[in-house]
Amino acid sequence: MSEELRFDGRVAIVTGAGGGLGREYAKILAARGASVVVNDLGGTVNGQGGDNSAADQVVAEIKAAGGDAVANYESVEDGERIVQQAMDTYGKIDIVINNAGILRDKSFHKMTEEEWAATYRVHLYGSFKVTNTAWPIMRQNGYGRVVMAASSSGAYGNFGQANYGAMKMGLMGLAHTLSIEGAKYDLKVNCIAPYGGTRMTEGLVPDQVFEATKPANAAPMVAYMVHESFPDSGGTFEVGGGFMARLRWQRSKGHLFSIADGFDVEDIAANWDSITDFDQPHYPTSAKDAYAEIMKGLV
Repeated sequence: MSEELRFDGRVAIVTGAGGGLGREYAKILAARGASVVVNDLGGTVNGQGGDNSAADQVVAEIKAAGGDAVANYESVEDGERIVQQAMDTYGKIDIVINNAGILRDKSFHKMTEEEWAATYRVHLYGSFKVTNTAWPIMRQNGYGRVVMAASSSGAYGNFGQANYGAMKMGLMGLAHTLSIEGAKYDLKVNCIAPYGGTRMTEGLVPDQVFEATKPANAAPMVAYMVHESFPDSGGTFEVGGGFMARLRWQRSKGHLFSIADGFDVEDIAANWDSITDFDQPHYPTSAKDAYAEIMKGLV
């Protein structure tokens, strides 16, 4: 067996860590030596109310196992307070796992502005607030690992989750850009898209699937993603039921029209099979890479 990957001396913030996936993330990091800020507002699945007991219970479990943790009860919308507690308690930040989330599921034609806005405030804005406050601290220290909570609902879409899916795709875009901006400072930013059997999915999937995708099965992947040895940045990784994979962008072969000769709507229709042909796909890994095919038409 290879040498254990440890986090001795590292300080981690895990949001939404009072239960489900966040709880398992916090526990595995603490078990491997990290000091963990266990953040959880203690609200319901739809983001209402608050209860300190959720975070307190996880901290108690970590300490009973010999680990080091402190509870935080702030909303991620007040991310600066979460980061400040980490700095006041431990003096630095090495890891941020933006796990906190809520559900306000509703078919789009029935969705209210508040159901959209509430989902934005927790998922996208909350992840921004925590990361934006921790970012300069990690940048100055020349080290940091950040994980955003993406979702298959963002990557593929899911009925009744227009708000949730949009925020998850937003987090993927945020991670892509931060991975570029943080590269020279050893700041790595990735997304996890977990299939987790949690209170957010209970009753929505078969019991066998719910058991197979229990949060503990996703925790080892996230722990590796925030370890100093993790090789990748800017990636999105699907995890669930023992399955782990990286998503990537794929683009069809496409069709290049002559700018000099010109083209019109009918030309596009006539070449639609070529435009959408995936038999010879491209796999762009950056904006520059994606632009390369476009630039061929300007030469």
